Amino acid sequence: MDTAHLMRRAEDLVNAASNRYRITVQVANRAQRRRYEEFDNYEDPKMKPVIRAIIEMSDELTQPEIIGE
Repeated sequence: MDTAHLMRRAEDLVNAASNRYRITVQVANRAQRRRYEEFDNYEDPKMKPVIRAIIEMSDELTQPEIIGE
């Protein structure tokens, strides 16, 4: 995934949120959970947890059928 695409997804996520601080904390919390889950599950060790969290949360934003937190 290229940096420009990732930045666009992060920007869309922040713009859709009513509170920038809250969405930042939510991304950080999800990334922290994913980091602990990685010890048990070795899906893609090259992708950092915060990047994966941004991608997942932006997917939930664009695809409402995905259950979000």
